[in-house]
Amino acid sequence: MHRTIACTAVAVLVAACGAPQDPANANIAEAAPTAAAPAAAEGLPFAVTPVATFDAPWAMTFLPDGRMLVTEKGGRMVLATLASGQNSTSATTPVGGIPATDSAGQGGLMDVVAAPDFDRSKLVYFSGSVAGPGGKGVKLWRGRLVEDSKGARLEGVTELFSATPFVSGDGHYSGRIAFAPDGQHLFFTNGERQKFDPAQDPKATLGKVLRLTLDGKPAGTPELASKGFHPAVWSYGHRNLLGIAVDANGNLWEQEMGPKGGDEVNLIVAGRNYGWPKVSNGSHYDGRDIPDHKPGDGFEAPKVSWNPVISPGGLMVYSGAMFPEWKGDLFIGGLSSQSLVRVDVDGTNARKGDQWPMGERIREVEQGPDGAIWVLEDGEGGRLLKLTKPA
Repeated sequence: MHRTIACTAVAVLVAACGAPQDPANANIAEAAPTAAAPAAAEGLPFAVTPVATFDAPWAMTFLPDGRMLVTEKGGRMVLATLASGQNSTSATTPVGGIPATDSAGQGGLMDVVAAPDFDRSKLVYFSGSVAGPGGKGVKLWRGRLVEDSKGARLEGVTELFSATPFVSGDGHYSGRIAFAPDGQHLFFTNGERQKFDPAQDPKATLGKVLRLTLDGKPAGTPELASKGFHPAVWSYGHRNLLGIAVDANGNLWEQEMGPKGGDEVNLIVAGRNYGWPKVSNGSHYDGRDIPDHKPGDGFEAPKVSWNPVISPGGLMVYSGAMFPEWKGDLFIGGLSSQSLVRVDVDGTNARKGDQWPMGERIREVEQGPDGAIWVLEDGEGGRLLKLTKPA
């Protein structure tokens, strides 16, 4: 049996505009911790090594040579050469050519993913929130990484896709990216921007999982397009989708923040309605009830849900050899729960596994080339931690 540690519910923050602001997704400025990571305590199944420190990091992606691109919420992307020895030091180089983003509230520079053919193309896909006519929204870009005597930069940056419509407020952008197994498409998440109803609006991309070609053209499911949905929509009825990943069998997994309770892990099936805001295993922040998922209600229920919440950040499917007992499982960064969460996966079924305390808000989790698990702490001074088998 795996041990599960319950997390503590956090107080609800209210944004200045009056809409509920997820405390789990707020940027908290803190001094960089100097002590050894609490997760290295006796009894946990991994050793923790701090490797580098960033300013409110949001996402990371490994390059084929073992280096890493990291985005910071304030709008900066850096290329990190990671320390490999006990007395070595990680080095970071700013990456130029990044479009301006709006970092108010939950906004900023967000996901970054190297293209599957990066060795040949040097292409990098990334997302961020911007202000524009009618409000704010999340965009998807692509650029080619160039390194020379002038430094590192993205050249030929092109906007591939923009959420619609732009609306007021600074929350629930989402903006996660995952490549489809066919090598011809990618998935892109658009949050419902704390506006509730757009998640069910067929014309909006908000509150949806989108499928696009690698050039950003809509390639959603024909089933929904025939019903009048935006042509990019793959699934709908989502809230704040902060993690998406494809497993070795081609299954698409997604996690999202619920309201007051009801955080979810979903198996995404083309054309399905996942219910928000009509159903949820949580409640509104003001205490009003939301009907729970139940059989026969016409909505796709989550495979796993949490109440109290874990406040899920990034999502990763583990496929490495370092921890063979976890192969195929999901790993989630816990924000308000300050934890690393493992979900047991068996085919298309899932159940709660472990929840390990990390002592800091965890924004992102990735697998390294050697099978180690890497996590990014949230906020100012957020550390990059490498999790490995204990000696």
